[in-house]
Amino acid sequence: MKNLLSLFLTFFIPFSALAQENTTVTLPEAAKNYFSGQPQTALQQYIEISKKTKEKDAFLNAAYIELEQGHPKQAVDIMSAAYLLYPTDAEVTEFMGEAYLADGQYENAEKFFSLLEGGGERSEFLLIHLARAQLGMGETQLAKHNLQRAAAGKNHTGLSNFLLGQIYEKEQNWEQAAQSYEKAVIYDHQFTEARRAWANSLEKAKNYNEAYRQYRVLRSASPKNTVYNAAITRLKPKLTKEEKELENRKERQLHTIVKPVVSLEGKLQTVRVAIGTTAGGRPATRNKVVFIPSHPFTVSLKSNGKTLAIGKAKETWRVELSKGKAALFSPKGKKYPFSGSIVISPKSPSSSEGATVLVKKVMSGAGMTWASVDDKEYRGQLEIKHDAKRATLQPINIVNIEEYLMGVMSSEMPKQFPMNALRAQAVLARTYAMKHLGKHKAYGYDLCDTQNCQVYGGVTAESETGNAAVESTMGQILLYKEKPIESVFSANAGGFTQSAKEAGWFATDYLNPVSDYKDFDFSTLQPYQFKNLLQHPHDAYSKYDKNVSRAAYRWTRVVEEEELRQIIKRQKKDIGGITAIVPQKRGRSGYVSEVLVKGTKGAVTLKKENVIRNNLCSGMLRSSYFIVVPNYEDRKLKNFVFYGGGWGHGVGFCQTGAAGRSEAGQDYREILLHYFPNTHLTDTRKD
Repeated sequence: MKNLLSLFLTFFIPFSALAQENTTVTLPEAAKNYFSGQPQTALQQYIEISKKTKEKDAFLNAAYIELEQGHPKQAVDIMSAAYLLYPTDAEVTEFMGEAYLADGQYENAEKFFSLLEGGGERSEFLLIHLARAQLGMGETQLAKHNLQRAAAGKNHTGLSNFLLGQIYEKEQNWEQAAQSYEKAVIYDHQFTEARRAWANSLEKAKNYNEAYRQYRVLRSASPKNTVYNAAITRLKPKLTKEEKELENRKERQLHTIVKPVVSLEGKLQTVRVAIGTTAGGRPATRNKVVFIPSHPFTVSLKSNGKTLAIGKAKETWRVELSKGKAALFSPKGKKYPFSGSIVISPKSPSSSEGATVLVKKVMSGAGMTWASVDDKEYRGQLEIKHDAKRATLQPINIVNIEEYLMGVMSSEMPKQFPMNALRAQAVLARTYAMKHLGKHKAYGYDLCDTQNCQVYGGVTAESETGNAAVESTMGQILLYKEKPIESVFSANAGGFTQSAKEAGWFATDYLNPVSDYKDFDFSTLQPYQFKNLLQHPHDAYSKYDKNVSRAAYRWTRVVEEEELRQIIKRQKKDIGGITAIVPQKRGRSGYVSEVLVKGTKGAVTLKKENVIRNNLCSGMLRSSYFIVVPNYEDRKLKNFVFYGGGWGHGVGFCQTGAAGRSEAGQDYREILLHYFPNTHLTDTRKD
């Protein structure tokens, strides 16, 4: 054993590392180089440490970096040396199996995974590893058995069911394949590859209605995708239900009785929120707006305030754009031409009852898998702008900031979350609105109703708990140096937030990494531990899973090499067949800030978290906090498996982490100051 280890250490270590033999290097120093964007330097240092001290962590880090750099054979060599020293260590054995799996040495991979005895959540993932090795060996029935066992768990059901679906698909058992893919999508609705396979299996099983519905969902995220459009066209003649029924559009005719928000402390800020906007908050193409006010109303010209028309409660009116001219139409068809904008102002006779306006067919979630067109209801006034430059009609809701926030709360955070999490969210939503008033002034409004600002659903999205959170924090915002902060938030930070600088934004004293882990010390973090953190989830406040998908904390995606090749070609340039995805820079929080995609004809470097998330798969990755592993079939690269954590950019406030903290008894002020250190609360109404 010693001779084999000696041979490895002599011949594997690069000459540059041997030259440093007399230099004392420590694990923290090597980690510092890795997190500074110098993985090759860190690799050499870890190898040097393993040679001198034979520390287990040095071997694991070196092998991890080799795998990350796309060198599975070198990782196998490193772990072979480690295994000689630590033959009974479970972590070394698992890493040994993963190195073999990444290199396509399936029989060796199966041998090492079979040596492990996992317990609880850990066993689920080991079963998946074992099944993947068995699939590589052609042992389909064994793999199916282990995947079925893994799918019975609760933390990796997305990947296990996806792999099961692929087995059933090869067996042409379309109904069983559809069921497995459906379970993968239920676990993670962002798992686009599973949804696409589900739609295909449904069609093969002749369940045309549901196949059509799923292709519609896919097309909503990728409107120009020729495969989805062709499938929808192909399936239409086979439908046994009306398209309208399959769309599940929410139609509304009745108005909601709302209580107006009044401040005793001072006047409330008014905001102008565009509704039905496209991704990025831009005006959508629209030539008709149908609206129904809850109370008697006036329609006035915005330019001079003159009354254009008067209507009764619950009447259906419309504005149409034809041949470049805009006109208002009464229920009886009377036409009122106008230019510029009109303002619909319903008036309630009682100060205790608020007026609303119902708007038909409003687009939500443009460009996302959850996109829909529904009828929605709004407090305040409705402005309809004829945007002549863009040849469209743009509805704009004019409402006070507190009532606006009520329509934001349940759109951005589950209404079932603990109250102090909701209060913290209300403060941040208010802070965001105050800081970004006028963000879209070029289009004629302050804010949009999409994720580009804050998702806003009006009265339709209000909830009792969300409204209570707004009212109990009325006027409160977070300040840094007496100015509203960038109150950014993500659905889930995956256990550790990243700094704004690491995300490619800007440096600031209040947007730096903070931990939500309960049982992990980040002060001693080593690179290889990301694999463990992402594949075997540790306990964290952001692991909270009540009324929220587990996939928000830990997720997987399986991206075919051929698909990625086309995405890179379409969105960047043609680099031929993809050979590797190599994270070049990773912040200490784990989020990747630079990725090199290698191809047979060149390479592409992706920088910034949003660019990375949008260019490595169909749709987008949930976050840039991931590790990626190549998967080979018959020695040919088949796909890339992403193991990820979190949902969103990971900067600032973690919504799920706030829910976990609130459940643990933390107050909303304490929660806010954890995620935004060096800030303080103030009440805008008293300024």
